Amino acid sequence: MKKLFLFILCLLGASPVFCQQQIPLNEKHYLDSLQNILKTSGADSSKANANFLLVDYWKFKDTLKSKSYLLAGKKIAKKDAYSTALSYFYEGQYYFNWDKARASVAFKKAADALAVFTTKKAYARRAAAWYNYAIMNMDKGYGFIAKITLEKAIPDAEKTGDPTQVAQYYTRLATILMNNSQFAKATLYNEKAISLLEKAKKDKTSLLFAYLGGVSIYCYENRAEKAKVLLDKAYPLLKPFPESVNYTLYYYNETLYFTTIQSFNKALASIEKGIVLVKKYHQTQLYQMFLYSKYEIFGKQKEYKKARQILLDIIKEGTLTASMIDKATIYGEVAKTSAKLNDYKEAYTWLSKYRVVNDSVNSDQTNLKINELETKYRSVKNQQKIASLEAQNKQALLNARNNRLYNLVLGLGCLFLLVSLVFVAVIARNRSKLAEQKEINYRQQLSEMEQKQQLKVTKAMLDGEEHERERVARDLHDGLGGMLAGVKIGLSGWTDTQPGASQDKDLHRIIGQLDTSVSELRRIARNMVPETLLDFGLEVALKDLCEFHMRDGLQIAFEAFNIETSIPISTQLHIYRIVQELLSNAIKHARASSIILQCTQDAKVFLITFEDNGIGFDRKKQEQSKGMGLKSIRNRVDFFNGQLEIISGVGEGTTINIELNIDATK
Repeated sequence: MKKLFLFILCLLGASPVFCQQQIPLNEKHYLDSLQNILKTSGADSSKANANFLLVDYWKFKDTLKSKSYLLAGKKIAKKDAYSTALSYFYEGQYYFNWDKARASVAFKKAADALAVFTTKKAYARRAAAWYNYAIMNMDKGYGFIAKITLEKAIPDAEKTGDPTQVAQYYTRLATILMNNSQFAKATLYNEKAISLLEKAKKDKTSLLFAYLGGVSIYCYENRAEKAKVLLDKAYPLLKPFPESVNYTLYYYNETLYFTTIQSFNKALASIEKGIVLVKKYHQTQLYQMFLYSKYEIFGKQKEYKKARQILLDIIKEGTLTASMIDKATIYGEVAKTSAKLNDYKEAYTWLSKYRVVNDSVNSDQTNLKINELETKYRSVKNQQKIASLEAQNKQALLNARNNRLYNLVLGLGCLFLLVSLVFVAVIARNRSKLAEQKEINYRQQLSEMEQKQQLKVTKAMLDGEEHERERVARDLHDGLGGMLAGVKIGLSGWTDTQPGASQDKDLHRIIGQLDTSVSELRRIARNMVPETLLDFGLEVALKDLCEFHMRDGLQIAFEAFNIETSIPISTQLHIYRIVQELLSNAIKHARASSIILQCTQDAKVFLITFEDNGIGFDRKKQEQSKGMGLKSIRNRVDFFNGQLEIISGVGEGTTINIELNIDATK
């Protein structure tokens, strides 16, 4: 449930709670009041504002009406500076759902134009403009949205002096934090929002959104009892207004709750109610969210055919596959569902499509999965052929045995008929058991062969990498290093034969640069082939590696416990490379100033604990990056049938725990 819900939010770019539109629950009264303002002979600013609010009201339901009110409002707004600034905001609202680039530009213009006004209404609209600007730029990440919300939107909302305005942005900030798995903070801000809104007792629409936002957070944490409390509070707010557009969001959160408590039939009923309304209100993204929830439920019920059809319908509709990353994710889900149906050919087809879309992200891992699926598919075909041949052989043996028994029965007569039939039954049963055992043995042998082959491939790759490092280091040290040293000796000798050359500062500078180049070359060669490891063992080599990297502003604390010298040199080299890559990542990318490294051996288990105080990173973005650092570490850990745990967050440093089975490669 958790994994799916987070995936949906990331896939769509924002949940409905993110949307700035909060239509009052009594929509008819709200719409009638705006129309009355347009019909009266009131101030132009009031009419402009009424037109703009109608832009917001119709932007999802009828884009033509929304545009007509936008044009009418902009025409009136030309006479008033504040109304002109508002026109930019509602232009962004008009483009909100279908042209994010234009909407982003409009909201930024609105925020800048509203900066000169110091009224409460201006602060409220400026806060909304900043927040919507952040949402339109969601491709910059949730960190960007949180930054704009905390530094721009909430401060402007606080200037209004209206706690309900602040509460709205607490609700949205809670959703942002939830999407980044910071559930404690998300709960804190959402509870603050609910407290402010319940005390105010005047903005039921914002309170509804706060309740439903809390339902989402608690469902994500599998705290169904708390989600039920908020869901029960939300429904009475909606009940008096059966035509409210906000019912779609209520049914979506009701679906989350029923899915969390595994009441799948009720969840499906909520989905059907929601789908009827989202179609009515043209809420395309929310419609796809309902479909994806339906897919999840069918998957939990193991109705994989229905689940796969839902995904195929989502692909056909195209909303969720507009982004290449989202398309790759959907294709991957189709492949997994097909594999669960034992339809390996279809799974291989969709996984191939996934590879085409996503070949720039984790390409090696994807290729491996495709090869494994392809092998599995071919293996199934081969097993079918083998089974067919075995059946034919069994039939031939059975026919021969029947013929012999028939001749025996004819020879012995009716006296031995019963005994013969019993004997045949016993033999047939034994052969059946023997055939089943042979099949089990064959499968086990096939599995062992596949594991051994994978181990050989991985070992060959790692050995090839080390051999190439050794060759390059040798070429650098013996070839280029010797040449640079020869050039230095030649220059030094030349200065002895040239009068006045020894006083030439440029010449001495060039010789100094040659010295530096030779030292740097030897340092590179040393990193590629750790001579300390070969001469003194792993513990000394790791200590030397840490001391080599230490400098002003970087402290490395290294502790070693029970490291045996009997570890095979190839295993020591792999462990050394893992630590070397960890240090390199922390220094180059995390910009750490303090590192703690602990290495412990417990019999045939080798443990590595690595902590730094660097800038950390977003785990999801890191998995999508092209960097080879963590990938190299994972390959080596997998080679030892080990386990890799990474704990990190932006601005929170990084902790990495590695457990290696040093006997795994024997």
